[in-house]
Amino acid sequence: MAVQTAKTTIEQFESFVLRAENADKRLELIEGEIVEVVSNSYSSLVAAQILIEIGAYVKKRRLGYVTGADGGYRVGGEAYIPDVGFISHARQPVPSHEAYNSNAPDLAVEVLSPNDKPDDVRIKVIHYLAAGTTVWLVVPESKRVEVYTPGPRVKTLGVDGVIEGGEVLPGFTLAVKDIFPD
Repeated sequence: MAVQTAKTTIEQFESFVLRAENADKRLELIEGEIVEVVSNSYSSLVAAQILIEIGAYVKKRRLGYVTGADGGYRVGGEAYIPDVGFISHARQPVPSHEAYNSNAPDLAVEVLSPNDKPDDVRIKVIHYLAAGTTVWLVVPESKRVEVYTPGPRVKTLGVDGVIEGGEVLPGFTLAVKDIFPD
C-alpha cells in the first residue's frame, strides 16, 4: 500500500517516520516511494520460524545481531525492514540504536505476503545485493526459497531443499520444510 507517491529522499523519509501519526506504522522507502509494510499471520509465522533458527545459531556462536520485522536498515539510499536481518560483529561491533541502521545487513530474509508488490521486492533484492547483502526471498504460497548472493548466482530451493548459511553464517543449515508449518 503506497503512503505517498512523490519521490522522497532518505532525509524526508526519516522526518516522515518520526511524525506521531506514523509511530505505529512499518514504513520502507523504495525507489523514492514511502511504502507501508503489511504482512499476514502466515507470512509472519514463517518469518518467525526463520528468526528463531537464525537467532539461536547466531547467539550460540556470538556472531552478531539478529533483527525481526521491526528492525530497519538503510540500503543504498533507501530504507528497508526485512522480516529477519543479520549483521555481524565484524561489521558492527555495537548494536545500532537508530530506527534504520546506517549499515546494510549481511543477510536479509524477505518473506512475501499477499500485499507485496513484485516490482518492489525485486528492487529491494537488487539494492541489497549491491550493498553486499545475501538475500533469502521466501515464497510461502509455493513453499520455496530463492537464495541471492552478491554475484550472478541465484539458487531456488523447494520444500525438500536445505538453506545454507554460506559465507554469512558458516555451518548454518535449515531445511526448507521446517519453515513452513503444516
